[in-house]
Amino acid sequence: MMEAQAGVALCFPQLLNASCRKPTLPWTEAVLLNIMLSLVSLMTVSLNLLVIISVSHFRRLHTPTNILLISLAVSDFLVGLLLMPIEIFRKTSCWVLGDIMCSLYYYLNGNIVCASIGNIVLISTERYVAICDPLHYSTRVTVTRVKVCVCVCWLCAALYSLFYMKDILIQPGRTKSCHGECVLVIDHIAGTVDLFLSVIIPMTIIAFLYLRVVVVAVSQARTMRSHVTAVSLQVSVTTKKSELKAARTLGVLVVVYIMCFCPFYCYTLAVDSVVNTSFASFLVFLFYFNSCLNPVIYALFYRWFRKAVKLVMTLQILQPGSRVANIL
Repeated sequence: MMEAQAGVALCFPQLLNASCRKPTLPWTEAVLLNIMLSLVSLMTVSLNLLVIISVSHFRRLHTPTNILLISLAVSDFLVGLLLMPIEIFRKTSCWVLGDIMCSLYYYLNGNIVCASIGNIVLISTERYVAICDPLHYSTRVTVTRVKVCVCVCWLCAALYSLFYMKDILIQPGRTKSCHGECVLVIDHIAGTVDLFLSVIIPMTIIAFLYLRVVVVAVSQARTMRSHVTAVSLQVSVTTKKSELKAARTLGVLVVVYIMCFCPFYCYTLAVDSVVNTSFASFLVFLFYFNSCLNPVIYALFYRWFRKAVKLVMTLQILQPGSRVANIL
């Protein structure tokens, strides 16, 4: 066995047969990969931080819809700040942070992912009420209630991840095959349960709500284009257009999320939840890249976000009274 190990770079040479091999990616490719992924991580952190600052600072933006957006931005911010850098390190070098940090990484990963899914469900529900039941929207969907829902969402994500990851949290390193790697292996039963709770059920709810939103939105758009409208409808045309635009924007956000999210889950299910290949790494970063795309979607569709970014970047938010500026 000593001869078999000759010429092979090990993460922990002193452990011999118990050590993993070092990543074999050529040095130039590893450097380019690290630079590219680090730039994506930096962009994700910066763009989502702009969303958080903008919505938090300007009082006119403290609406139920934007409270949900800021919750999603927080999860995206944590992806760029914590998950992306750790994933880059995990895939391009030996894991030297220990089994406990590996378990905490996967717990944090599951927590943030579950919170993101919960936020998307809440966003879909809020748009459903706004478009399909506008008369009761102001009483059913308030800023206080939305804040409570966001807190419950994050709490449920933390508890679910704690239950789902309890084995590796109790026994860190139980799924690794050698020293120097950080992997998560989930048994088939747990993977199936997670598939239903984290993918099938939430995506079914999201799809149903948005199909209803699309049907009602198309009907309302046709009504607004009609020249024969009641006076009461004419008064609310601007509001309806604003709601429809928000529904369209958040619809794009949900579709992009599903496109980035589903390939990774489908792959993990197909390979029995063992995620440790180059293709799996690509799917992981595709999912993480969604966190960078969300603020870009806001910039393309929300005029208030572009105005807010301009005020933040020029430090005009430091001026007295900037919190009450008409940003809309």
